[in-house]
Amino acid sequence: MDLSGLALGLETALQPGNILICLLGVTLGTLVGVLPGIGPTATVALLLPITFNFDPIASLIMLAGIYYGAQYGGSTTAILLNLPGESSAAVTALDGHQMALQGRAGPALATAALGSFFAGTVATVVLALFAPPLASAALKFGPAEYFALVVLGLIASIALASGSPIKAVAMIVLGLLLGTMGQDLNTGVPRFTFGIRELYNGLDFVSLAVGMFGLAEIIRNLERRQSASLVTKKVRGLWLTRKDARAITWPVLRGTTMGSLLGVLPGAGHVLAAFTSYSLEKRLSRTPERFGRGAIQGVAAPESANNAAAQTSFIPLLTLGLPAHPVMALLVGAFIIQGITPGPNVINDEPALFWGLIASMWVGNLLLVMLNLPLIGLWVRMLTVPYEVLFPAIIAFAAIGCYSLGLNAWDVFAIAASGVLGYALIRWGCEPAPLLLGFVLGPLLEENLRRAMIISRGDPTVFVTRPISATLLLLAVAALVVSALPAVRRKREVVFTEED
Repeated sequence: MDLSGLALGLETALQPGNILICLLGVTLGTLVGVLPGIGPTATVALLLPITFNFDPIASLIMLAGIYYGAQYGGSTTAILLNLPGESSAAVTALDGHQMALQGRAGPALATAALGSFFAGTVATVVLALFAPPLASAALKFGPAEYFALVVLGLIASIALASGSPIKAVAMIVLGLLLGTMGQDLNTGVPRFTFGIRELYNGLDFVSLAVGMFGLAEIIRNLERRQSASLVTKKVRGLWLTRKDARAITWPVLRGTTMGSLLGVLPGAGHVLAAFTSYSLEKRLSRTPERFGRGAIQGVAAPESANNAAAQTSFIPLLTLGLPAHPVMALLVGAFIIQGITPGPNVINDEPALFWGLIASMWVGNLLLVMLNLPLIGLWVRMLTVPYEVLFPAIIAFAAIGCYSLGLNAWDVFAIAASGVLGYALIRWGCEPAPLLLGFVLGPLLEENLRRAMIISRGDPTVFVTRPISATLLLLAVAALVVSALPAVRRKREVVFTEED
C-alpha cells in the first residue's frame, strides 16, 4: 500500500469543505434513494447535474457519496416497504421486511448500516491495495490492448446482465451508434446529426442519463404502483443485542469477502455478490428454513456484499477507465465533463483526486452510519408522501439542473426524449444499462481502434498477434459463449423476473 498516497488522500478527504461535500452527497443520495423504485443508478443520474459547479475533487467525492448513500437508502426501502430499488436490494427485502413485520425493523436497519460500514471499510483498503499496481500495469497497454479491453468489458456486461443476451447485445450496439453522433473525432465532419446543429457536439450525456434512468424509472413506477406494506409504527431498538451481534459476525465477514471479489466484474457484479452471499449463508446455516422468514443473517450477508462490491467496482474505473456497471458509466461521464480522462494516468496526473476519492469512501461510510440511524423516523415519514407529489418535484429539479449547465432548452427536450425511449425499452424487455455502457465506451472503442490501425498501417491482425490483446479478445469470446449457455440464461431470467 502506498502510505504517502493514502496520507495525501486522508489530507484531501478530511478538509472541512470536502467533508461537507461528502456529507451533502450521502444525505442527498439517501434522501432520493429511499424513495420506492428509484435505485442508485436513477439517483446518481438525477443528481448528476448539481455536481458540475464544484471542482473535480469535490464533484467526484459528492457523486461517490450519492452512490453509496443511495445504496443504503435502497436497503431502507426494501426493509420497511418491501420495495427494493434494484435487484441487489431484493435479496435484503426477503428477510429484512419479515423482520420489520415482526417488530424488528430496528435490528434489521442497524444490521444493514453496520454491515455496510464494515464492508465499505474493508473494500476501501482493498481498493487502496490493488488499484495502484493495476494502474501501473495498465500503463503498458497500447491502443490494441485498450480496444480489446473495452470489447471484453462490453461482452462481459452481456454475460452478467439480466434478460435476453440478444437484447443486451442490441442495446450495446444502439449505445455505440448513439455515441458516434456528432463531429468525427479526427476529421470534424458531422455524423448522424440529421442537420440539427445541437447534435454537432453529440448527444448530451447528462440529459441521456437523467432521461434514460431517472425519468423512465419514475414513469415505470407510476405505472406499476405496486401495493406495499409499509411499517409505519415507530422503529425501536436500533442497537443490536449480543445474540444478534454474534449471529451476523460471520455472515458480514463472508459477505464482505464475496462482495470485494465480485465487485470488479463488469455488468452486475454487485447483484451477483448479493445473491451469492445470501445463497451461501442459507447453505451454511443449521436452520435454513428460517431464511425468508426473518433471519438476520439474510440481511447481514447481502448488505455487506452489496456495499463491498460498490466500493471495489471503482477499481476498474480508476485504473483502466472502464465502468463496471451503469453508475460507474455515469462517473466516467462526470470525469470527462470535469476535463479528466479516467484510466491509469489518473494516479500520476491527479494524485490528490485519486487518493482523496478513496479516502472519502471511508469518511462517507462513517457519515452514513452517524447520519442514517438517528434519521430513520424521517425516512419512514418520507415513505408516506404520495408519489404524485414527490415525483413531479424530482423531475422538475432534474430538468432545472440540466438546463442550468448550458442554458439550452434543447437539453430539457433531450431529457423528455430519452425518458420516453428508456421507458419504451423497459416495456420491450430491454435493459437501458448496456446502452449507457455502449454510449460511454463507444468513443474510447473507436479512438483506440483507429489508433491501432494507424500504427499497424491498416493490418487488422495487430489485435491477435499481440499477446495481451489476443488474450483479452479470447476472454471476450469465452464470455459470449458463457452468456449463451442454457443454465446461465435460466438464472438470468430468474434475476430479471425478480427485478420486475
